[in-house]
Amino acid sequence: MKSLNKTTILPCQEVVRSWHLVDLEGQTLGRIATKLASILMGKDKVAQSLNHDCGDYIVAINSDKIKVTGKKLTQKIYYSHSGYPGNLRELTLKVMMAKDSTKVIYAAVRNMLPKNRLRNPRLKRLKIFKNEQHIYSDKLK
Repeated sequence: MKSLNKTTILPCQEVVRSWHLVDLEGQTLGRIATKLASILMGKDKVAQSLNHDCGDYIVAINSDKIKVTGKKLTQKIYYSHSGYPGNLRELTLKVMMAKDSTKVIYAAVRNMLPKNRLRNPRLKRLKIFKNEQHIYSDKLK
């Protein structure tokens, strides 16, 4: 006798993407980054699949007002290297927040996503703004 249960995978063209507005004011950096990564991967949907990109769009506002716990403002260090000898740059979280707080959120979410070819398309759906004003108000209705 045949089993009536079938697993169906939704084609990429039929994925319905919705828009989420997330206020980062007073949120802890790591905890909100995991929630954003989960929405970008589509883990909150029924038709979620590891090899399909079925996540939603996210508009994150108030990135200047996130908080961190402990001594992370002075002890967390971001590294960058240009490829030339002696060009390793180190910036603390406090300096990065003063320069551009959106890069801190972006780096946290980027590192929480799986390291595969779907990571860059997922990150393109993440829109981060420093304050409450954004250009996607017509899509969030």
